[in-house]
Amino acid sequence: EVQLVESGGGLVQAGGSLRLSCAASGFTFDDYAIGWFRQAPGKEREGVSCISSSNGTTYYADSVKGRFTISSDNAKNTVYLQMNSLKPEDTAVYYCAVVGLRFTSYSGSYYFRRNEYDYWGQGTQVTVSS
Repeated sequence: EVQLVESGGGLVQAGGSLRLSCAASGFTFDDYAIGWFRQAPGKEREGVSCISSSNGTTYYADSVKGRFTISSDNAKNTVYLQMNSLKPEDTAVYYCAVVGLRFTSYSGSYYFRRNEYDYWGQGTQVTVSS
């Protein structure tokens, strides 16, 4: 059974930091990427960041570049999203998801297409107060 379990969300003041964790297990892709997405009330789910398992390449949405950092601990099968300088507009439910990679290369935009992802976690709430 595939499981993606997010943790680390909470309430923080603007300018503060949080670190989200995504513990992944149960999938058998030879190559894959894990992405973080978020969904604010009344808005579509959007891609935030992604990391490739094969070479550790990372991708970021323009809105979070320079503030968020994605990393992975392969020994723990866990992906982290360090979020600094948080803004009220970062308030959302944050989801991690995994996509099996079947080809040798992908465009950067591919990793932000939520419909490409195979499995999703339940999400963790992040609230940034002004």
